[in-house]
Amino acid sequence: MTNPTRRDFLGAAAFASLAGLNGSSGRAAAVIVPRPTDVRVKDVSFGYEDYLYRTPIKFGGTVVDRATILNVHCVVETRDGRVAKGFGSMPMGNVWSFPSKKLPYDATLGAMKALAEKVAAITAGHGGTDHPININRDLDPEFLKAAVEVAASLGLPEPIPKLCTLTAASPFDAAIHDAFGKAHGRSCYRTYGPDFLADDLGAYLGPEFRGEFLDRYVSADPKPRMPMYHLVGAVDPVVAADVKKPVGDGLPETLPEWIARDGLTHIKIKLNGEDQDWDVARVLHVDRTAAEAQARRGVSGWVYSLDFNEKAPNVEYLLEFIRRVKGEAPDGFARIQYIEQPTARDLDASAPHALDEAAKLLPVVADESLTDHESLLKARDRGYTGAALKACKGQSHALLLAAAAQKYGMFLCVQDLTCPGASLVHSAGLSAHIPSVKAIEANARQYMPEANRAWESRLPGLFVVKDGTMETGLLTGPGLGAV
Repeated sequence: MTNPTRRDFLGAAAFASLAGLNGSSGRAAAVIVPRPTDVRVKDVSFGYEDYLYRTPIKFGGTVVDRATILNVHCVVETRDGRVAKGFGSMPMGNVWSFPSKKLPYDATLGAMKALAEKVAAITAGHGGTDHPININRDLDPEFLKAAVEVAASLGLPEPIPKLCTLTAASPFDAAIHDAFGKAHGRSCYRTYGPDFLADDLGAYLGPEFRGEFLDRYVSADPKPRMPMYHLVGAVDPVVAADVKKPVGDGLPETLPEWIARDGLTHIKIKLNGEDQDWDVARVLHVDRTAAEAQARRGVSGWVYSLDFNEKAPNVEYLLEFIRRVKGEAPDGFARIQYIEQPTARDLDASAPHALDEAAKLLPVVADESLTDHESLLKARDRGYTGAALKACKGQSHALLLAAAAQKYGMFLCVQDLTCPGASLVHSAGLSAHIPSVKAIEANARQYMPEANRAWESRLPGLFVVKDGTMETGLLTGPGLGAV
């Protein structure tokens, strides 16, 4: 069980200075007064939903046709006795968060479920009273220890990655943020200023952030509408001739059909990274197809993002790919907004400044590599100029990474994990409240439409795409805004 947080030992003490708490520097450290708005976790419960994909997706060389959703309920109580219930939900995404050449799908999923059980117990036993971000800070080391214990108890031939631990813990963190906002009758995005969160960002991100508070980098109000990125997966048909076996469920089956139905202006293209001719041809095929479909609509402006899912073997491959696409389709190249995670997630495997040349041509965004502030700093050193925020890495982590990346002047985007239902609301809310994020990724409408069905009538502006956009301005309710 985690010990109570430091605020609980301070009681109702006023601000004071304690000499010597900053090591040999001798500088005084301010005692943080407990906020009456702080909460403690009273109860945690969780369960699962399983879905088959409408059509498969290829992640980093692996074709996936199913998803398990982890749903978490959390009850919190404020210092003055108010009780609120929160909800968090997230696909487990084991193929993405725990890629393995030694373990089959069921084994990595089983490890994540065993870890989720421990995360639930650790969260329920927190015992302290604090802000959700500080509760997460307390619990993070315990979750990582639990991952080591699970790997040992299951006899896994490799450790559970930190990214996997963050993903398994993310709906628990989300449920606490959701409950916190509901306890105070407001959007959780209105609880990140000093009136609710006593610590400045220096407590989480280091001295250069002293005196800055999280609400400087997180908007209290969501953007009214945001464009939505549609995914063209590496095994998705692009045109009718590519359709080998029609799904026949009434939804679009080709890119022109999706463009016509939803008015798409943002298209994400998954690449293989193992065959440069195929990767280049894929981009050119999508670009020609999109150009024809947009011409029929009378639309002249649309954009792409490219995702290698870390499969490009080296930077030279990436640079040659860029050179070829720019040479063979200059108009298509001009539409590319950014390239996501081109090379391996292990940042220690890359030399400093490895991606500098590529980043001079396009923003290069780190995704799988990012698990904390330290990895963000290392990614910048390797040449990454952008960061992909994800709700599946945890609300607390995503907000702090968003603050750091904005201060560093990095390109920011929010990617999802084929998030349906409440997890999409969470991801969309994150997108809508980070000022420099310009679009939302929302893949579940393509691959898991059944998981979204009930939400289309609850939040039609968000779940029914019109003119290529989603109505994010409606995300103003208490908590995360889902339920």
